[in-house]
Amino acid sequence: MKGFKGFDKDLKCRDKQYKIGGKYREDRAELCRSGLHFCEHPLDCFGYYPLADSRYCEVEADDVSDKTSNDTKRVSKRLKIVTELSIAGMVQAAVKFVFDRAEWTDQNHATGNQGAASATGYRGAASATGDRGAASATGDRGAASATGYQGAASATGNQGAASATGYQGAASATGEESVACALGYQCKAAGAIGCWLVLAERDDNGHILSVQTVKVDGEQIKANTFYRLENGQVIE
Repeated sequence: MKGFKGFDKDLKCRDKQYKIGGKYREDRAELCRSGLHFCEHPLDCFGYYPLADSRYCEVEADDVSDKTSNDTKRVSKRLKIVTELSIAGMVQAAVKFVFDRAEWTDQNHATGNQGAASATGYRGAASATGDRGAASATGDRGAASATGYQGAASATGNQGAASATGYQGAASATGEESVACALGYQCKAAGAIGCWLVLAERDDNGHILSVQTVKVDGEQIKANTFYRLENGQVIE
């Protein structure tokens, strides 16, 4: 089973040292008591290891217990640490996680120019791929993605993810513990207090120059205010 796991800055989890590519085994797997824990949903890792000073990896788990917690936390007897992921990589994985499980209809998948897509249910997914499209996810742990020119993505539910990858796109996350990701050329992102912004700067050819992650604290980074990355600096 594919999953995701959080660690401290030294790649430790509860005093156990891990390494990239390492394989681990334990005799017992009891949720929150013993075994090797991980999450199916990438964003759930942030609840155990906060973004400020943590590392995250994609993992492969075997001998997984059937029991789950109130999120997607699972426990296994065997675990392989596949690769380390950046915050942007975790957000992209979260969008894919939701999209792969969403029940797609014409309402939440817009492909034409100036199309609008909306997902309102728990873990819903909305995608707008045409120019100036709009995608909105209002349920908890929802994902909204806008890939077209000047597209807009909005995630208002808790632990949601909004991603804008098209030219001059905009991503907004207003739910608790949500992430807004602006990865396209001259894209911008905004969030509510406590949300995180992932900002990428690209050159005229689309090559990534730098990526930064900031938390909306209401002081250095204002709430519900759009930011972008320019010359390596986060600007309003």
